[in-house]
Amino acid sequence: MASPLDSSSGMWAALGQASNVAQLVGVDALGLVSMVVQAALAARRHRDACRRLAQHVELVGGLLRELELAELMRREATRRPLEQLRCALRRCYALVTACQDCGYLRSLLVGARMADELRAAEQEIDMFIRLVPLIALVDTTHDRRAKSAEGVPSVVASYSNLHTRIPRRAAELTEINAQGAVVPCKVGGQLLEGTLELQEQKIMDVEELVKLCTRTEASCPGFKKFDFFQIVDGTDNFSGKRIVGRGGFGTVYKAQLTNGIMVAIKRLDEHATVFDSELQLASLQHINLIRLLGWCVNGKERILVYEFMDNGSLDRIIFEKTKGALLNWHKRLQIIKGLADGLVYMHKHSRSCIIHGDLKSENILLDRDMNPKIADFGSARALSSDIAEGRTIRIVGTSGYIAPEYASRGLYSVKIDVFGFGVLALVIISGRRNTILEQKGDTVGNLVRDAWQLWNDGRLHDLIDPLLSDGYEIAKIVRCAQVALLCAQEDPADRPTMSDVVALLNFESTSLLPDPKPPSALINRGATDDKLSTYISQSSRTIDITITSSAPVSTRIRIIVDPDT
Repeated sequence: MASPLDSSSGMWAALGQASNVAQLVGVDALGLVSMVVQAALAARRHRDACRRLAQHVELVGGLLRELELAELMRREATRRPLEQLRCALRRCYALVTACQDCGYLRSLLVGARMADELRAAEQEIDMFIRLVPLIALVDTTHDRRAKSAEGVPSVVASYSNLHTRIPRRAAELTEINAQGAVVPCKVGGQLLEGTLELQEQKIMDVEELVKLCTRTEASCPGFKKFDFFQIVDGTDNFSGKRIVGRGGFGTVYKAQLTNGIMVAIKRLDEHATVFDSELQLASLQHINLIRLLGWCVNGKERILVYEFMDNGSLDRIIFEKTKGALLNWHKRLQIIKGLADGLVYMHKHSRSCIIHGDLKSENILLDRDMNPKIADFGSARALSSDIAEGRTIRIVGTSGYIAPEYASRGLYSVKIDVFGFGVLALVIISGRRNTILEQKGDTVGNLVRDAWQLWNDGRLHDLIDPLLSDGYEIAKIVRCAQVALLCAQEDPADRPTMSDVVALLNFESTSLLPDPKPPSALINRGATDDKLSTYISQSSRTIDITITSSAPVSTRIRIIVDPDT
């Protein structure tokens, strides 16, 4: 039976595509899949048809990624259909490439037939969506027979576990499962249950991710799935000109949806492990938390869609001399109070207690009226109501904002957010960064130390950002700075809760505020590379012993001194 596209050979010649197809003979199937998808994204005519075709081609690509193509191409039974698939993919590439050209001559030659050709190509690719699982089935049977002939027990996973099942959106296609028994075998004395464990786990992670997003979608009104091609359109195919931020886990783009709404697209790196942490934001609804609008998982692409903030991140304004003046004291106080309100909601009024874990100026976004929104929940953790704190060996945070107990011992609670808030408030008041002097055993940073010394000397007015000029009430700034110092104390037991902070910020007089304890003294580092250093906190009756060497990690031991000794 002739291919649905055989009748189009005359059109290929007219379009000059025959040479293009010939040049692709050496490209493997997966390479062709990628080329077709990319070319479809650039199509200017028949865009919807091109993208439908690209979606079907991507389904084939997902199936092919699970197969050992090089080995299959050596076998006569599987080589021929895979070669036919490559021919079909080359024709698809020629079709979508032709749709990139809006020339008058090409339009006359192709006319309405191009839409018919695209539909025919889509039907041919659908045939291969059915065929590829059968190819793998033939290959599995071949291996099983070969090993049986050699007297070697086979290790065969259930075909459904190989993730070669047809995606649900191709509803008319059937799922093909070839059941096979899993026969344990010993290699080097170890009992193995199968050879595909790592690959299965990776694939199952993606499946579980989609299931998690779907469950979140059902339980969180307003949270929805976005079409990948809509996102590609809105970001001009992830153009560098659309980038508004970069982080440790991905890149953020400004995008305009088809309805004209501006959104922020976070495109996570391939190996980022923060998607599920970010999803916690979907259930949080507060004026001072960034709103998570939706999600998209497409192959290796993992994307989150957020509301867009016109004034970007706080750090891009507060540390710029030309922009810092835009934040008068009224707006800075508004930001500080807004952050406190958002944290109270997270800690007390959400479904579970959410700890942000990475509060910093880069993660505070400002809307058009300079209202703050806490963003980037990649480091967020949830605590149940009966657990006050947890411990982890995975320390994620930013120098200058990370709480001492979290940095040194992996202890986390709501108090690590309180510490981060205290540093942030001092940053907003002073327009200065907080730097940790690690080689001197610093745990809180130079900004916190300077602020405490100025408070102790009665000179907190010297902390104020010069860009504020005279447009502020000194008493309110002093009160706010003192509250910030209470939050940035080393011992988490000495820090207030965020509910306390909101109340403290509303006091009219500093006489009602407790005194913040002094930070521990810095270590006087000697000339040697290896040294045992100690310093004693005057207030907490503890001795910190830090063993510092040329190695990248220092060891810190805290000894609690018995008050009676």
